Amino acid sequence: MTLRPTTLERLNRARADLRMGLPVILTGEGTAILAIAAEVLDPARLAHLRVMGGDLVLALTSRRAATLKARAYDGDIARVVVPPDATPGWIRDLADPADDLSNPLRGPLQTQREGSAALHRAAIGLVKSAQLLPAALVLGVSDGMALAQENSLTQLCLNEAIAAQDSSPPLAPVVSARLPMEAAEAGRVHIFRPDNGGVEHYAIEIGMPDRSAPVLARLHSACFTGDVLGSLKCDCGPQLRAALAQMGAEGAGVLLYLNQEGRGIGLANKMRAYSLQDQGFDTVEANHRLGFEDDERDFRIGAGILRTMGFGQIRLLTNNPAKMRMLAANGLEVIERVPLRVGETRHNAHYLATKASKSGHLL
Repeated sequence: MTLRPTTLERLNRARADLRMGLPVILTGEGTAILAIAAEVLDPARLAHLRVMGGDLVLALTSRRAATLKARAYDGDIARVVVPPDATPGWIRDLADPADDLSNPLRGPLQTQREGSAALHRAAIGLVKSAQLLPAALVLGVSDGMALAQENSLTQLCLNEAIAAQDSSPPLAPVVSARLPMEAAEAGRVHIFRPDNGGVEHYAIEIGMPDRSAPVLARLHSACFTGDVLGSLKCDCGPQLRAALAQMGAEGAGVLLYLNQEGRGIGLANKMRAYSLQDQGFDTVEANHRLGFEDDERDFRIGAGILRTMGFGQIRLLTNNPAKMRMLAANGLEVIERVPLRVGETRHNAHYLATKASKSGHLL
């Protein structure tokens, strides 16, 4: 019998290490790198990396590189050469756009164009899966496996690191229990847990929906600020309550509460995006400046839960055509789109207009 960690366990350990500021080792294509999240880099760790020798590179997404006017020779990412005198603050500033407007002159930045960027790309994906800013400080090393063993570092091969970017692992039902709610006394909450140790997702079932008929359904992404605090910057809270109320009025429905805060970038990065919006950027521009895509959510998670619950046809409460396309592509028949136009305020009018003009929402 062996107690050696599985691939999934090492992936989760790597995410935890990165969040704590520890480096991880990635190997593949005959090479190896040491990678650390730029967001949590401290002076002691940077000094240690410099003692090891070799050129340091900051791997950024092409979205962030575009803001910094850095050439992304690798297409979706850029490998920025870190100067010998660079401080942790300089490196973090390249990753974090908080001070872009007050401190815009950081270049010109030199970026690499030779050699494979596969491990750098995997490092960014791993950092992103840890819900940190998508920027990784990378150092090439000669023997990654030996370095990992000598320093008790988590080591992953390229394919394992790429697997970290799959946000739609199989989900298994954990428990369900009756829950009377304001929207309907006949309510039940189901908990689903992914097999990769990730966050759980929830299904709120109203009444006893007929599995052989189209069910009124809503895929709702967690929004702490809107759902809990009643934020006026978005329409999430009103949409959540209106969807449950409509299901209660019809006597049946299912609302999936998916833990994909901030369109999949996490609450901390969502607050960073809000800070950028206060500087005058819209919601899409803010995500891009942070290095993310417009929307990082994966609606395959919702499709999997609905199929597991026995639903094959749905009437989808949404203003987002992307949800309909994703569900249809994953084995669900969307019989009808049911509009959900609630919650507009003077604080979120521009946000909603941006979702319509740039993200295709039907508002």
